[in-house]
Amino acid sequence: MPQTDRSQMPPSEPRQRPGALIPALITMLLLGACGDEDTAIVAPPPAAPPPEACAEGSRDDGMGACIAFAERTDVRAPTPFIDAGGRPVTLEVVLFRPVDSDEQRLPTAVIHHGSTGDGSDPAQFALTFTSPAVTEYFVSRGWMVAYPQRRGRGQSDGLYDEGFLADRSAYSCDADTTLAGAERALEDLDAIVDWLRMRADVDTTRLVVSGSSRGGILAVAHVARRPDLYLGAINFVGGWLGEGCGDYRRVNEDLFVDGAAYPGETLWIYAERDSFYSLTHSRGNFDAFSAAGGLGTFAVLERAPGLNGHFVINDLDRWSPVVTDYLARAGLD
Repeated sequence: MPQTDRSQMPPSEPRQRPGALIPALITMLLLGACGDEDTAIVAPPPAAPPPEACAEGSRDDGMGACIAFAERTDVRAPTPFIDAGGRPVTLEVVLFRPVDSDEQRLPTAVIHHGSTGDGSDPAQFALTFTSPAVTEYFVSRGWMVAYPQRRGRGQSDGLYDEGFLADRSAYSCDADTTLAGAERALEDLDAIVDWLRMRADVDTTRLVVSGSSRGGILAVAHVARRPDLYLGAINFVGGWLGEGCGDYRRVNEDLFVDGAAYPGETLWIYAERDSFYSLTHSRGNFDAFSAAGGLGTFAVLERAPGLNGHFVINDLDRWSPVVTDYLARAGLD
């Protein structure tokens, strides 16, 4: 089966869960043990289970308690779209903002999701994407983070239609079909940013767009369309079609080259051992972007042994220094 982008939920690597508890042993009297018929050997009580991981927007205080640093709000964003039944389409947006901020208007990072593997499992369409690592990074610096879900994704209205085969059994690998799907996604990004800039809590002079996989390539393409709004774009392992999926070279290069019109610097973050986009392929996309006049930094990170580089967005400690340097160059530190 052609390989496409499976990054809808970047924290797709399984979290460690507490193991099953060993039941307490009953008290046993062992006759003749150590020469004393009355000696009782009693097993120690079982250890308390480790605490569950803190929810997104909170962190462990070091003593086993989860302390909230972000407030989550789930909202609906109006759009100009109408569904097949004539109903207006609204999009789900998850917002995280600092719990203790005194600022009325906050710098805002808009983070876009990827796809759903090969598009053959509709159950994946309904999953809402957020990134705990991205939330912690930006909110701890006083930013608001917005996670929009495009049409037909998460709890958003409308049909998910970002380049499918005619029978909608899976994504298409044909360039024309796929690029039409990407254009539909970019229309959603327009609707989202137009809604965000009307909010009273968004500082429209400090907006950054980002995303992972399909969300990453969309961030680069969209920042060129709206250079008046964004001060930067951060691309995590961006691409639209995975290597081996038909017209993947043309599709990925075309979308990245579209982003070259942005006059500012972009940041591209990739990692070794990406199962969808090899470093050779991604560097080729960056070279085409640069040759078309695009400005950017291409950063290559190394994940822990055995981890898929496509999910480097999970590794806050790996990418935070690179992003911090980039934001400082953009005057956003």
